[in-house]
Formats: sequence, structure tokens, C-alpha cells
Amino acid sequence: MVRSKDTQKEINMTEGPFLKKIILFLIPLVLTGLLQTLYNAADLVVVGRFRGELALAAVGCTGALTNLIVGLFMGLSVGAGVLVAHAIGANDHERVEKVVHNSVLLSVVLGVIVAVVGFIFAPQLLVLMDTPDTVLASATLYLRIILCGVPASMLYNYCASMVRSMGDTKHPLIFLTISGVVNVVLNFFFVAAFGMGVEGVAIATIVSQYLSAIMILVFMMRSDTCIRFTPKKLGLDAKIVKKILYIGIPSGIQGCLFSFSNVLIQSSINSFGDIVMAGNAAGSNIEGFVYIAMNSVYHAALTFVGQNMGAKKYHNIKKITLLCAICVTVIGLVMAGFFFLFREFFVGLYVSAEGALREAVMDAAFRRMNFIMLLYFLCGIMEVLCGTMRGMGKSITAMVISLLGACAFRILWLETVFKIFPQIECVYISYAISWILTIIAYIVCLIVYYRRLVRPTTEARTI
Repeated sequence: MVRSKDTQKEINMTEGPFLKKIILFLIPLVLTGLLQTLYNAADLVVVGRFRGELALAAVGCTGALTNLIVGLFMGLSVGAGVLVAHAIGANDHERVEKVVHNSVLLSVVLGVIVAVVGFIFAPQLLVLMDTPDTVLASATLYLRIILCGVPASMLYNYCASMVRSMGDTKHPLIFLTISGVVNVVLNFFFVAAFGMGVEGVAIATIVSQYLSAIMILVFMMRSDTCIRFTPKKLGLDAKIVKKILYIGIPSGIQGCLFSFSNVLIQSSINSFGDIVMAGNAAGSNIEGFVYIAMNSVYHAALTFVGQNMGAKKYHNIKKITLLCAICVTVIGLVMAGFFFLFREFFVGLYVSAEGALREAVMDAAFRRMNFIMLLYFLCGIMEVLCGTMRGMGKSITAMVISLLGACAFRILWLETVFKIFPQIECVYISYAISWILTIIAYIVCLIVYYRRLVRPTTEARTI
């Protein structure tokens, strides 16, 4: 239970009814995620409108690779968030303080390492993805600049994860609103006013990332709660770091493997040429808005389940998971239906070409959306089940399920079915099949773990 100085209301995630609390938790979190997605969306829209389809393809093809590079280490923020949630549920504020100061230092150190290594090997990584020579130079420049913002991005995500674990989703929304506006303004300033290309939108993005990181760190320094950050207390405690790594590394590996499978998919898409790459970049970016909204429910499941685990109120886990699954299904269907219904307008925002070229790029985007958008809620359900399992502390199991059900399956699909039917639709359909397989595996494992948790409680009541 946490008392927020700003709202003067108690946020109790361990007592029902939960639906209203989950919705109140979700609203700022969904808005925060959508604003964060605007970073890359603004890059793509501005560069596509002012610099053409080749520049759009250059920016779009780096997304999967960027996620792959930072995914492993960014997953550690989940470990920090879960530890904070468990400690809050157990009312152990001293442990919260230790997690905060270990996590802040860890995020900066790892962020610098990722940035340096990625900067050096950016060209080679893009070549491995079969990035066409027509966009390789621009993609390399964009990726290297973006990587310079990784330390700030990791610091923000670690801090935001811990702030959300206290039930505060409002302040991350405020910080992302400010930095998001700065990002969009700077995009137009650098590209439209100064005639810069992909480097302009990349610089705008990292400026906004450092701004959001500074704001949330200052907020934590001024906080009067147990997540208060004091620079003098920075350090790395072996026990705390070990616990963060135990939960965070499997999460990071899972994100990394998902990104790796997406890199392979992107490589397959790249083989269809510039037009398909540009259309795919626009379509996948629009889907990103739906995904980030659904992913917010993942964080809700993670936080609510985490606090109830800390408080040893295991009987609430089933209710929370079911409510989160319903919420993510509604969000996924409504948002996907909206974007699909008005797909011509939204895809058109990314495309500056006219005539036959415009039609070809938009058709490539529509082909992706036809196979993925309306089934995207399945991905949301998969994320919720993963969040529940992580909140229960079963991060390694979640990693294994995702590895086998989604990543390994997609790689196998590309190496077998896609080679027999080398059509773009064959690539896209693999997403939905992998989501269904992973959902089934999660449900089976969660039923087993849940019964193990509640059995001692049930037996005690019987006695």
C-alpha cells in the first residue's frame, strides 16, 4: 500500500475489487506508451514526407535491430520493477531503497556498454540483415546516432519501472508528454527548417530521451516515498544485483530473442525490395500504437501480481490475470479495428510519393495489416500471461515458453514453410500462429504454478 503525496489517495493493489484499480492504473500508462511510440512514428512520418521512401526505409529497417541490441539489458528493468513490487507488497521499504540505487547505477553502466558496442558494429549488423545498399549508409548513420541515446533510454525505463511498481503511472506520463512534444518539434525543426535527413530525426529522438531521463531522475530525488533517489547512496550490492539479474536476465533474453526473430523476419522482408520495406515500415509502425497500449496491460499484470505475491495474497492472482486478459482484448480489438478501418488515411501519413509508387507502398502496408492487425489482440493476451508469470517470480519459465512458442517457431517457419512458399503473406501469418501456441503454453504453466501456490493456503483452512 502506497500513499501518493500528489493524489492523497491510497493505492492498494492487494485488495479488491480490482477492475477499477486496473483501469485507473492503465489509463496514464497507455497514454505514456502511446507518446513513447510517437518517437519513432514522428521520425518515420517526418522523414517519409520530407525525404522520400528511401529515407523511410532506412529508418524503418533499423527498428528490429535496435530492439535486439538493447533488448537484453532493457529487460533488467523488469527485474527492478518486480523486486520493488514484491518489497512494497511486503511493506519492506528498506529493500525498495536498495533496489532503487542499485538499479539506477546498473542501468547507466549497461547503457554505456550497449551504446559503445552497437556504435562500433552498426554497419556489420545491418549488412547481416541484408539491408540493401541503397539505404545502408543512411541506416547506419541513423542507427549510430540512436545508439547514443541508449544510456538515457535505459535509465528512464529502469526508473519508470520502479515508479510504476508503486502504482504511480501519472508522472511517467507527464515526463513523456513533455519529451514527446520536444521530439516532434525538433523533428520538424531539423528536417523541414534545416534540410537534414535521417540524422535530424535521430538527434531529435535522443535529445528527448535524455530530457525524459533527467526529469524522472529529478522527480525521484525530490520524492518523499521509499523510491527516493540519493546520489550518495549509489552502489552495487551483490545480493540485490543477483536478484535483479535472476528476474531481469530471462526477461531481457526473451525480448532479445523476440527481436532476433523479428530481425530474421525483417531480413526476409528486405529481400522483397525498397517498396515492400517502406510499406512494411509504415504498417508495423501503426501496429506499434496498438502493441504499446496492450503492453501497458502487461505492466499492470506484472505490478498487481507482484504486489500480491509480496503480500502473500495468492488467491488474487487468478482474478487479476482474468481481468487483465479482458482489458487487453478490448483494447486490442478496438484500437486495431480503428486503425484498420482508417488504414488508408494513417498509412498515407507516412508516404510522400504520388501516383503508382504511392499506391505500391500503401498496398505493401495494407498486405501486412490484413494479416496481423485484426489478430493483434492475441499478442496482448500472450503479454498479459507473461506479465503474470513474471510477477509470480517465474521469469525463467516465461523466457523458455516465449523462446519455444514464438521465437523458435518463427525461425523454424522461415527456414521451412517460407522457403517453400516465398510470399510476403507467408511471413506475416507466422505471427498469429506463434501467438496462439505461446498462449496455450502459458495457460498450462500458470495453472500448475497457481495450484501450487494456493494449495498450502487451502490445506491450512481445511485443518
